[in-house]
Amino acid sequence: MGGRGARPGLLLPVLALLSWAAGLGVAEEMPSYIHADKLLVITVATKENDGFHRFMNSAKYFNYTVKVLGQGQEWRGGDGINSIGGGQKVRLMKEAMAQYASQEDLVILFTECFDVIFAGGPEEVLKKFQKTNHKIVFAADGILWPDKRLADKYPVVHIGKRYLNSGGFMGYAPYISRLVQQWNLQDNDDDQLFYTKIYIDPVKREAFNITLDHKCKIFQALNGATDEVVLKFENGKSRVKNTFYETLPVAINGNGPTKILQNYFGNYVPNSWTQESGCALCDVDTIDLSAMDVHPKVTIGVFIEQPTPFLPRFLDLLLTLDYPKEALKLFIHNKEVYHEKDIKVFFDKAKLEISTIKIVGPEENLSQAEARNMGMDFCRQDEKCDYYFSVDADVVLTNPRTLKILIEQNRKIIAPLVTRHGKLWSNFWGALSPDGYYARSEDYVDIVQGNRVGIWNVPYMANVYLIQGKALRSEMSERNYFVRDKLDPDMALCRNAREMGMFMYISNRHEFGRLLSTANYNTSHLNNDLWQIFENPVDWKEKYINRDYSKIFTENIVEQPCPDVFWFPVLSERACDELVEEMEHYGKWSGGKHHDSRISGGYENVPTDDIHMKQIDLENVWLHFIREFIAPVTLKVFAGYYTKGFALLNFVVKYSPERQRSLRPHHDASTFTINIALNNVGEDFQGGGCKFLRYNCSIESPRKGWSFMHPGRLTHLHEGLPVKNGTRYIAVSFIDP
Repeated sequence: MGGRGARPGLLLPVLALLSWAAGLGVAEEMPSYIHADKLLVITVATKENDGFHRFMNSAKYFNYTVKVLGQGQEWRGGDGINSIGGGQKVRLMKEAMAQYASQEDLVILFTECFDVIFAGGPEEVLKKFQKTNHKIVFAADGILWPDKRLADKYPVVHIGKRYLNSGGFMGYAPYISRLVQQWNLQDNDDDQLFYTKIYIDPVKREAFNITLDHKCKIFQALNGATDEVVLKFENGKSRVKNTFYETLPVAINGNGPTKILQNYFGNYVPNSWTQESGCALCDVDTIDLSAMDVHPKVTIGVFIEQPTPFLPRFLDLLLTLDYPKEALKLFIHNKEVYHEKDIKVFFDKAKLEISTIKIVGPEENLSQAEARNMGMDFCRQDEKCDYYFSVDADVVLTNPRTLKILIEQNRKIIAPLVTRHGKLWSNFWGALSPDGYYARSEDYVDIVQGNRVGIWNVPYMANVYLIQGKALRSEMSERNYFVRDKLDPDMALCRNAREMGMFMYISNRHEFGRLLSTANYNTSHLNNDLWQIFENPVDWKEKYINRDYSKIFTENIVEQPCPDVFWFPVLSERACDELVEEMEHYGKWSGGKHHDSRISGGYENVPTDDIHMKQIDLENVWLHFIREFIAPVTLKVFAGYYTKGFALLNFVVKYSPERQRSLRPHHDASTFTINIALNNVGEDFQGGGCKFLRYNCSIESPRKGWSFMHPGRLTHLHEGLPVKNGTRYIAVSFIDP
């Protein structure tokens, strides 16, 4: 029945052990008070990763004295998660404890470090230890590992966790020293099995005076206990609380598959973020770029992986980044033939400012993962590349300082928070489901909405992020980071980073920009962005609404050239141009004939040479435009009138001497009419305009993008004045017929 736990020489003869324990005074009363400087924390770390630094920062916060064993050594203790091993930790403890064996007033606390954070200080942990009235206390676990056959040998526990967890234990130095002296196995043998076999032996358990922290007062192992623990804010402090036992554990261990939950707790504990003071670590270890003579070199990776609305604007924003252009290189992957013209226009501008631009087009037929690996390599293989900034084409970076802000935060991987307008959709996940997909963390909504502001360790980020070049050439030197099983490239990247122990951060300390929706982008039109009013309303407004539109309500710029005829800016020049282009591209002008099958009854009394919005499938967009941008003006100029914002007839009229140069006097079949000039008098045509006969008032110089608004029936008989030369275009809607 041997097994490696029964090797000869593993345990001292029982009588000798009992004699030794008696000599140390097992039955003696505990000291009434142990000073904090009599506590020594010991951990093992053969390497320093993000988890190690987080552990050390939490220890520093509470002024723990920490001794790190194994630094610079090769790890030979096994593969880690879900495998046996860890014996190297016991061997290192055995060697280190030799110098403390005789210090009876010294308390040793051993803990893992890569997935552990302290939530309380030395005084608290010592007080809780003394209350156990034992010489050694191990963490307790609800899961038995690694040998489930030993379950029956454990003492019965009526309340609390039953099984030993070796990820954390503490005790008086002589007892800890004698305990680890029992070790004579190999580095890759299992440390927890070693301690377990001592604990489940009643004689040895009594000799070493060992107990378990059954109610998680000192140690909290998260594996198997995720439904027991919650984040608690109280008296300006952030703590992890075990709600089953109503305890506040001091050392939180994200063992097994609980790393993501541990990272969530680490965003708050110990007092990393509190409701009273906000983010305490956001300005720790930051970089001041303004103090640098030369800015770090940055490679920007740009990825256009699907047809994307507003792409020219996205590309132009790259050139508005507040960063020295001589310190930038560009890698662009464009998968879409549709966007080749946009890339060419951008390249002709960008090459004047950025010396190195590499463009990989659709002819290369790269997969998304291959393209992203190539972009990352563009930085990885350049020793002078200090940062790699990856940006997808659906990211609208409205903050020109984004790149500087991320660099100054000094994290290996960090992303700016970007969200879809008016939605909770963002470029990060706060938690993962068991199968590795999206799950909503408790704080996700607060982070997205800016109710909690800081730097957040998250399990997944995408679309836009910054990675340190030295990290690419060290921890992330593997060149196939975007391939993993059947995962999407971004999910593969994040999973690979998580498994390497690299933390990924999201910052919502500033307003950075937003995410576009690309799912329903139809490229069958000439100017496809015109149809994006529903999917991307903010971007549509930015491109197509006159920049002075808001002044209608703030500066009262509405003019009244004739009685009850109001004149105001509404469409941008780009909107006017694209609307005209769409109509001419469609080309089926009505010819100004009386017989018109497009309208009810088939007869138009006062016909114009026009194309209806419905003919180019723009009717719904135009009606939404009326509701969003015309209706508010109506309420302002026609006080007390609330429009339904509905129109049966929405069309673009074309006036030219060759086809139809003018329009005879008429009333409109509407409550009120809008008439938007789509091109410039004096440049595109001569003459034209509108005359209101009752008031003998003419408007002969319509401004491009400006709209007339006037009553349609009874009072405002009007005519279209003749165009002398060129072509005049106007957009007309008969609203509330």
